[in-house]
Amino acid sequence: MRLGKISENVLKRSVLKLIQTHREEVIKGAELGSDCAFFSCPSQDDIVLTTDSVTYSKKNAGMLGVHRVANDIAAAGATPVGILVDILFSERDREAKLKDIMNQMETVCAKLNMQIIGGHTEVTGAVNMPILTVTGVGILEKNKQLTAASVCAGQHIVMSKYIGMEGTVVLAKEHGEQLVQRLPQTFIDRAAALEQQLSVVPEAATAVKSNVSYMHDVSTGGIFGALWELAESAGVGLTIDLKAIPVKQETIEICEYFGYNPYTLISGGALLMVTSDGHELVKVLEQDGIKATVIGTITNSNDRIIINGDERRYLDMPQPDEIYMSR
Repeated sequence: MRLGKISENVLKRSVLKLIQTHREEVIKGAELGSDCAFFSCPSQDDIVLTTDSVTYSKKNAGMLGVHRVANDIAAAGATPVGILVDILFSERDREAKLKDIMNQMETVCAKLNMQIIGGHTEVTGAVNMPILTVTGVGILEKNKQLTAASVCAGQHIVMSKYIGMEGTVVLAKEHGEQLVQRLPQTFIDRAAALEQQLSVVPEAATAVKSNVSYMHDVSTGGIFGALWELAESAGVGLTIDLKAIPVKQETIEICEYFGYNPYTLISGGALLMVTSDGHELVKVLEQDGIKATVIGTITNSNDRIIINGDERRYLDMPQPDEIYMSR
């Protein structure tokens, strides 16, 4: 594609035409010649905003970008409503790549009932691969914010689903030709299919109804990074049972192939929930068909401890995510 803003024809056929999901809160969304979207929400609701970039995936940026911001909003106890998208392409990229990213985003938005409400698309010499930045918009009932200040000693830490799923999906879908040298294609396909579990919107909604104190989605830095961030923001200690943390065999074997640590691998699709009765929350989530596990407790010290059988060690500060090493 040529340098500069994409042409009107490309915008019409490869962007605007693909936006099919609409929300009543969006008064005016993405359209030709309009630089702003107009958004309205019920007078008693708050607006929640978040933003994220996807630079670690060449083939799945659209899908991952929507999940990243939707999960952030859901973890805040809010309902995801829409996204604004900024995409930078290199001159080598073709219009088909733009259409693929838009299709990925619209597919996830349709599943989560979110609307692509606007954005910007440009071809520039400043990048050598597509760079996607997504801003998410959500709504939250007034005075229903979940804050780290409500976390206290004695509460349970519950985790949904499995660690490392997002990283497993990216590695399986983008490095399948390497993996098939050691692993069966059916195994790699199962790993890629974890894409269907990357949203935490369902479990967050159930957790909010169950009056959880706080939630934090597991993302870059993996479960170890997320636990550190939870403890740091709340100013508390943790005791975590390493063997209680669920991990798929697909994640273990793919990490072993690349020499990665599954506990520091990007883990979109898993949600940490802090509650006074973790076992009851697990029961409620499983009634909704969502796997969940109590993995530890909040303590009143500053120690963040990982227990593995007879071994005890301290949680380290988050390091750069394993997934960036695979690019």
